[in-house]
Amino acid sequence: MPLRTASLEKLDNGSFDVLIVGGGINGAVSAAVLAGRGASVALIDRSDFGAFTSQESSNLVWGGFKYLESYEFILVRKLCVSRNRLIKAYPDNIKPIPFMAALDHGSPFPPWLAIMGSTAYWVIGSFKTHNPRLLSAEKIKAEEPIIDTTDVRGGIEYYDAYLKDNDSRFVFSFVRSAMDVGATAANYVELVSAERNDVGWRAKLRDVDSGREFECNARMIINAAGPFIDGLNQQLGLKTKHRVVYSKGIHLIVDQLTSKERVLAFFDDTQRLFYVIPMGRRSVIGTTDTRVDDPYTEVNDEDRTFLLDQINARLDLEKPLTPDDIIADRSGVRPLVVETDGDDMKDVDWTKLSRKHEIEVDHGRRVISIFGGKLTDCLNVGEEVADAVEELGVPLEEDTHNWYGEPAKATRQEFYRQARLMKLDDLRHKADVEPLSDRLWRRYGRRAFEMLDEIRANPDMGKDIMENADYLRVELHVAAGTEMITKLEDFMRRRSKISQVVPEDVVRASSGVRDIAEILFGERAEERLAEYFGEVPSSMERN
Repeated sequence: MPLRTASLEKLDNGSFDVLIVGGGINGAVSAAVLAGRGASVALIDRSDFGAFTSQESSNLVWGGFKYLESYEFILVRKLCVSRNRLIKAYPDNIKPIPFMAALDHGSPFPPWLAIMGSTAYWVIGSFKTHNPRLLSAEKIKAEEPIIDTTDVRGGIEYYDAYLKDNDSRFVFSFVRSAMDVGATAANYVELVSAERNDVGWRAKLRDVDSGREFECNARMIINAAGPFIDGLNQQLGLKTKHRVVYSKGIHLIVDQLTSKERVLAFFDDTQRLFYVIPMGRRSVIGTTDTRVDDPYTEVNDEDRTFLLDQINARLDLEKPLTPDDIIADRSGVRPLVVETDGDDMKDVDWTKLSRKHEIEVDHGRRVISIFGGKLTDCLNVGEEVADAVEELGVPLEEDTHNWYGEPAKATRQEFYRQARLMKLDDLRHKADVEPLSDRLWRRYGRRAFEMLDEIRANPDMGKDIMENADYLRVELHVAAGTEMITKLEDFMRRRSKISQVVPEDVVRASSGVRDIAEILFGERAEERLAEYFGEVPSSMERN
């Protein structure tokens, strides 16, 4: 039975300790910690897991260096501690990386003040990264010739971390971990309504893909709906101390601008930091910070022009970047936490609003609401949610911190031993790509053993599914059974990052995309292909 079908059957008239609504990073990490500590958990999302705010991040795992400017020392400390824990727990997925910040005469801080701030940041982070460096303009040019240092006074180098794969895949790893220890999770399931009863809540759910409705029981509800948290709380009859407002941020993805494994940091003309972030053979430029009133956003011509102008002015390129150089773009909103009884926040300095999270517990209605949050902050959010669940009367097992992280070192060593014996890395000879063994282990952990078995049995499984995509046929076969891929976009955008690094016209022209659809969806392949390329409305739009 397909994984999602089995999950829907468990949801139908099921009874759970906790129903989590929202499968972004907050909902996913809540499911992982609660299931890992013995609670019965149901997790739903009306779209795909990690399909909204969580898929639009900068792929950075960082302590929030820039938040020192607004004196949010406690927030920075919490983020640094979480960053350090994540680096230790996910050594193959989360990598320390240097940030080189070039400071010109328009920057708000001189190099001497920036190095003092970065040193304080290093101290706040318990010295867990490399120490920062003060750089002259000449040193910056020598180490990173692509930077135009004509107006640069100097700069600094400090360290944070980033995700080797994409943010949505990291989110899904928590969903998968939760399911591995008994949680029931299903994407494209919408909460239609919920009523209080003697047990807690009776929730009416709807399968967005088919339109079928069914019900389940839960002792409590966790609202992890991200930008949609206020609407859901209103639906549940809650009055909360906090609410969210929206800040739009965009990224542009272009061909690799520098081969150096580092993040380039600059202040734009509004004195806000933006970055050039590595993504394999691509570079990601962003982000911006714009007040919006609607959580549904997209990249417009003004956004593109602004970022291209900013980066062209700061890099020494053979020819300036143009819209034709953009492979893909990303746009999302940050749900920022404010007081419910505050004003409309239109007169405040938007970039100074705190990026902290808040967790509210309504004891009477038995609802936990997660406001705000960041990918880096996910472990803190998970542990605070667990405390709140216990506060509402659901006993949990002792927290041994085994609900997150990569498999044990011995398991990793055994995988690499088997990969070496079968000469896995000799199967491909593309330039500028990592060894297959590294890639498969990082993406799949223990499931990578199954892939070795499949390749041994059929060497064709070790061939690329699509040119320039860096995905093997065997990955599609394993993903089809274990990653609850319901629509083609789920794989192309979130389980992988193909749509972010391969131009759409190349994808359309590739025979590989049809192979992907056939492996994932069988007889529904043509329907899902047409849906993906916008040739028919999606099931969500139809219903």
